[in-house]
Amino acid sequence: MKTALFSQNENLISEWESNLVDKKSLSAYDLDSLKSVTNNNLDAYIIIADYDSVTSEVNKMLTANTLPKYLVVLERTPEVLIGKNLILHGAKAYGNSRMLPLHLAQLLKTVEKNKIWTYPELTAQLAKIDSIALSKESQAILQNRLTDKEQEVVLVVLEGLSNDAIAKKLDITERTVKAHISSIFQKLHVNDRLSLVLLLKQ
Repeated sequence: MKTALFSQNENLISEWESNLVDKKSLSAYDLDSLKSVTNNNLDAYIIIADYDSVTSEVNKMLTANTLPKYLVVLERTPEVLIGKNLILHGAKAYGNSRMLPLHLAQLLKTVEKNKIWTYPELTAQLAKIDSIALSKESQAILQNRLTDKEQEVVLVVLEGLSNDAIAKKLDITERTVKAHISSIFQKLHVNDRLSLVLLLKQ
C-alpha cells in the first residue's frame, strides 16, 4: 500500500522517508496538499500524520468524522488520553514520531492488514473495559454468538490480560486461549482485541 507523509516538519519527513522500506511515499503539509497528492483518495493510502505540526488539520477531520481509513498519528510525546481519543474515533495507529525503523515497519504491516496498532501502555488502557458495564446489546451479542467458555474468555480479555495470563486465570493452555480468541474474532467479525473492545463499548 502507498504511503503519504503528512507534516510541516521537513526534517521529520526526511527521517520517516529514510526509515520506510517503500521509499516511494508522497508528502503533504496541509489538508489541501494531502488531498492533492492523493488525488482526493485518502483511503487508498496509509497516511502518517505528525500530530505535533498538523494537529489542527487532523482535528478538523476528526470533528467532521472524515478521518482517512488508514490514518497513523504520531507525535513526539505520545499521551494515553490523546491516543485513546484518536483510536476510538477511527485512527488505525498512534505512537512516537521518532520510533525505531523496526517498530515503524511493524506498525505499517499491522495497519495494512486493517488492524489497530498502539504502544503497550495505550493498548493495555484500551483493552480494559468493565465487563459489568457492558450494555444489554453487547451482552446479548456475546450470549447469542459465543459459547459459554468463549464468553468467559472475552470477559478476561476485556481485563487487558495477555494470553498467558488468561490461560493461568482460566486454568487452560495458552494454545486453547488462542483457539478461543480466534473463534471469538471470527464469530464477532473483528480483527483484533481493540476492535473487540470498540464493538463491545458501543
